[in-house]
Amino acid sequence: MNNLARFNLAKQVKLYITKGIQDVLRLNSKLKIGMLILLVISALAILEPVINQAILGPISPITPGIFKPLLKPSREHLLGTDLLGRDLLALSLHGLKYSFLIGIVAGFLSSFIGIVIGFISGYKGGIYDSILRTITDFMIIIPTWPILAILATYIKFMRIEGLAMILAIFTWPLSARIIRGQVLSLKERPYVDLAKVTNLSDFEIIFLELMPNILPYIGVGIGNSVIGAVLAETGLEVIGLGPGNIVTLGTLLNWALGFGAVIMGNWNILIAPVLFLISIFLSFNLVNVGLDEIYNPRLKKVTGE
Repeated sequence: MNNLARFNLAKQVKLYITKGIQDVLRLNSKLKIGMLILLVISALAILEPVINQAILGPISPITPGIFKPLLKPSREHLLGTDLLGRDLLALSLHGLKYSFLIGIVAGFLSSFIGIVIGFISGYKGGIYDSILRTITDFMIIIPTWPILAILATYIKFMRIEGLAMILAIFTWPLSARIIRGQVLSLKERPYVDLAKVTNLSDFEIIFLELMPNILPYIGVGIGNSVIGAVLAETGLEVIGLGPGNIVTLGTLLNWALGFGAVIMGNWNILIAPVLFLISIFLSFNLVNVGLDEIYNPRLKKVTGE
């Protein structure tokens, strides 16, 4: 890369940052609400050790017999305790941290794989496109849920990175297909032909010319991937097929159903995990809709944003 290319690259990065700040200043209401909810969830997940240290001290929130079982919500226990005498607020924050972490890691990893494959397939075309498109279509049509259930059944002790990797492997094809379609459309534009005439490399054309126009689709793809990963992990845990060494929101729901919380009328056991899951889904969906309304010209005409 020559000096002129480096200068153009640095200039483009500066433009990205400036445009990003301008976009934040003109966010629509849906995107603002979604980002606010997402910020609160992220803060709770990050600060979980500090909050639980204040609630329980050095004791782990999953340790049974800390308090009396099935206590009602009170000043000492804002959500009460479960059948094993564990503080439900501390337990729910612990589950939120791992569910959110798994969703973020799996979502970003899935999106990264999809972006790389989508750009190579759409931009290079030819034999690359044929091979990668075949692989993508095959991954889309295979029955993902049974495979995940089998893997989770036989791999009972798994690190968060391993679970996120497995989820990402089965969720990247949708992002790849979306990115490929956008790249196929954009690479025929006149400014791409002009970039080729000026002897820019493929990397520079992708980063400087194509990437700025696909950023909104990448953001939406990441949001959908995170939601899909959290939903898949929660579903596995609820039916008892998730890894046994990770306590997530799905694990808490599985325990609550196993305790017979609904039958006994102890709805407080279910409230926090359900609300946290709803908040995760709602925040990413609002962000996705907000991005669509900002960058999609058709939606701009409808919403007036």
